[in-house]
Amino acid sequence: MASSTSSNGADVPPVLPSIPLSREPVVPVGQQSIGAIVKDATTHLSTLLRAEVELAKAEVTAEVKKGLQGSVFFIIALVILLFSLFFFFFALGETLAIWLHRAAAFAIVFGIMLVAAGLFALFGYLRVRKIRAPERTISTLKDSAAVLSARGRSQAPELNGHAAG
Repeated sequence: MASSTSSNGADVPPVLPSIPLSREPVVPVGQQSIGAIVKDATTHLSTLLRAEVELAKAEVTAEVKKGLQGSVFFIIALVILLFSLFFFFFALGETLAIWLHRAAAFAIVFGIMLVAAGLFALFGYLRVRKIRAPERTISTLKDSAAVLSARGRSQAPELNGHAAG
């Protein structure tokens, strides 16, 4: 059995036991039946498809892990930035205190923060309000349910005004 890690460290699927490791006996073409040929072809196609799906899953899993690891660094940077904003607003308040009374300067900074929070809340509300139900998906699921429920009947129901065919 092959190693589950390649030389570059990426996870790879193990060798599937159904893939032949040695050459299969070759039967002359004239002696094989059509059924045996079709059976062999479907077996090999099924094995190939399963191996491709396993390879795709392994590659996607490895890439998702890399993405998650990278996103952790972005989250840490965002947290540091958010904590740094505290010092920025303090510095802004102290700067305004040069020209204004200290309490008034910090009240102005607090007002700026409230306005910014209110604007972002409004933008979020407007964006969330645009969310709609997935109409096409709901429609196709209803159509599929209608077709499946009519499977045993003599005639299929009409779907979206068109006869099923």
